Amino acid sequence: MTNVRNGGGLWQVLAGTRGGPNRARVLRALDERPRNANQPAEDPDLSYKTVTYHLDVFEENAVVRSTDTDYGTVYLPSERARSNWETVERIIQQVE
Repeated sequence: MTNVRNGGGLWQVLAGTRGGPNRARVLRALDERPRNANQPAEDPDLSYKTVTYHLDVFEENAVVRSTDTDYGTVYLPSERARSNWETVERIIQQVE
């Protein structure tokens, strides 16, 4: 797991790959309100498969957490991401 404490790892997860802009959109949607994987996929430019891929990357890097593992799982920013939200916002602004 990547250490996101003090913003470490957030840059790589959100901006270090081609998927950065899409990850930023997904994370911003989760910040607005917790959602399941279908809800961010309602964005016409994001497929369900893309959203679930990015959610998996986020979970692996402790950027989001899920409520459970059953159908209808809801995702929201993790406490670690919340404690570094100023950094998250800076990154999102740069990749958008």
